[in-house]
Amino acid sequence: MIDPQLLADIRFFELHDEEDRRELAKLVDELQFEKGARLFETGDRGEELYIVHTGKVEIYIRNVTGEKIILTVAEQGDLFGEVSLVDRGPRTATAIALEDTKLIVLDRENLLVYFRSKPDAAFDMIAAMGAMIRKADDLLRSQVSRNVNEEVKETLTVFQRVSDWIAWFAGSMPFLALNILWFVVWIAINTVDLGIRQFDPFPFGLLTMIVSLEAIFLSLFILISQNRQAEKDRVRSNIDYEVNVKAELEVAHLHEKTDRLQEKMLEEFARIRKSIESGRDDKEQKPRFGRI
Repeated sequence: MIDPQLLADIRFFELHDEEDRRELAKLVDELQFEKGARLFETGDRGEELYIVHTGKVEIYIRNVTGEKIILTVAEQGDLFGEVSLVDRGPRTATAIALEDTKLIVLDRENLLVYFRSKPDAAFDMIAAMGAMIRKADDLLRSQVSRNVNEEVKETLTVFQRVSDWIAWFAGSMPFLALNILWFVVWIAINTVDLGIRQFDPFPFGLLTMIVSLEAIFLSLFILISQNRQAEKDRVRSNIDYEVNVKAELEVAHLHEKTDRLQEKMLEEFARIRKSIESGRDDKEQKPRFGRI
């Protein structure tokens, strides 16, 4: 038994007066869950309806690719778990407490007693189920397929833009031509008497150091750009996998439809053949009258 005053603050019980709440408080229980606790998982048996008194509970499912899809976040006054309570089937989703949570629990028998005393309260549960169905419909429409360009779209920082540009320029022909021109001019100045002071004579120690530093920084910029590209490729691979799985499921569904259509056609053909054979037998059994 719980304190009847707890029920007064919950929308689901607002139709009751003080006397009704005292009687109802004898039928319901209160459970407490810490943050991160799992209330139930998909496939669990359950015949309880939960109503959030305080806290938040996340209700989610996972699709065939293992992606987490959040159906709703139940807050104070919201109810969940009504599907398994109604059809006595396994849980269709997983519930986890997002913070320290207190729940009001109603089992099937107590809920029937509650509805007998207040039939109008059944509409609240129906409305909650309808809201969940609408959210599931919206999720199905949005989860059909994902746009790769939208998934990999990102806001780049100045450093990331610079690193991408450097990585691109380092693999271009202008960069090769610029390096060749630079090396030729540098070596010519320091080996041929052009009237310019030779600041880096053979074996070109300064040039060797500069080229080494250039190689180090270029390799870092290229690795940074490659890591970002690898992340993009991973997203593309995940989307391709999801598309392939959905395509396989759709093909399997089409096979099932084709098999059912074939069965119906065979049944129809058998019925037509039986009808034709029955008509032929009737003609053969019809008496023939000669001339008198």
